[in-house]
Amino acid sequence: MNVTIVGGGIAGLTCALSLHAAGFRPRVCEAARTIEAVGVGINLLPHAVRELAELGLADELAAIALPPRRLRYYDRAGEPVWEEPLGLAAGYHWPQYSVHRGRLHLLLLAAVRERLGPDSVRTGLRFQRFEQTADGVRAHFLDRTSGAETAEDADLLIGSDGIDSAVRAQLHPDEGPSNWNGVHMWRGVAPYPHILDGRSIVVAGGTPGAKFVAYPIEDPAIEGGEALMNWVLEVRHERPAAPLDRSNRRITPAEALAGLADWSLPWIDLVKLVEHSSAIFEYPMLDRDPLPSWTSGRVTLLGDAAHPMFPMGMNGGSQSVIDTRVLAWCLAGDPDPVAALRHYEQLRRPTVNAVVLRNRELGPEEIIARAADHGGALPADEALRMANDYRTLAQATAEQVNTHESWSVSRDTADPVL
Repeated sequence: MNVTIVGGGIAGLTCALSLHAAGFRPRVCEAARTIEAVGVGINLLPHAVRELAELGLADELAAIALPPRRLRYYDRAGEPVWEEPLGLAAGYHWPQYSVHRGRLHLLLLAAVRERLGPDSVRTGLRFQRFEQTADGVRAHFLDRTSGAETAEDADLLIGSDGIDSAVRAQLHPDEGPSNWNGVHMWRGVAPYPHILDGRSIVVAGGTPGAKFVAYPIEDPAIEGGEALMNWVLEVRHERPAAPLDRSNRRITPAEALAGLADWSLPWIDLVKLVEHSSAIFEYPMLDRDPLPSWTSGRVTLLGDAAHPMFPMGMNGGSQSVIDTRVLAWCLAGDPDPVAALRHYEQLRRPTVNAVVLRNRELGPEEIIARAADHGGALPADEALRMANDYRTLAQATAEQVNTHESWSVSRDTADPVL
């Protein structure tokens, strides 16, 4: 079975690996002319790390990522509010990882090209539209190099082209723009000495727009040296009369320092962090309303194209990885690909739609927001309940992750579908 994947990001490349492992023939079409190691930090929760490990990427991932052991919440003065263990320390059979998004992206790209061939990822192809028949889909692209239109014929089309997905727009033409909650994220990466125990994700502040996040994504090259630190400052802006600026504009060090002027965190030198950052960029905090359907015939969505969410609980990228594995499993187990896509949606859409809505209510970061309103740390049992409720909703408790049956399928299992 031939599958066209629109979008060569983390979700699209993982989808290609998952489909190939199940015996299918995927091909990735990416709008960017080149795929480079850009971006800042990302967290992969244990439920996603398990799936990447089952794709045979455990060693490669461990070589580029750092496993945090604790999540620590603080108030704006740097006083502790709540903390909990992460990954192996929390009883998972797989670690949690913090990693540079660009390095993860290139790791997946190299794996796809090695396993599927050098022509498995085509760049510079901007998706235009699709049309489908009873037994296939034709996807039309604009070749950004030649300016010509080209087409790809396949048995299935997977839209993995992000929050502004053109595949989603054709499936749901009346949806409108993404939702902005009034918060911008100023994000940077800087060489900086480890903070606290060197294995912690720290979140300080309260509600969105009044929050600071930092965590290491790489160990020092030499003991006692500087790590690579990912950091985020959330700032709230008035809603502009003009359309929202989506350019990811560059923030000057002076502007960043002004935004951090009212912060006092004794365990980190914010001035040094800003001054050591190679670049700082602004990203609006966006999501979209949950969709009533992802699938139409032989076309479906996954990742941010299906369920873009506010970045609470570190779940967006991890849920995208799960999408790809469930999709491949459903296709391998059903000789009718249209029915398999419906089954995939039935398994995934209710869960991630619920996470999207819960993240609008701050997800597990309700703990720190309520502590700010309360004027101090919440009772431990109340905070633990909030954290566990969110993990259960996301199907990401240690028990759920450790005990569910594998989504892996053998090529023999997939043979009847081919």
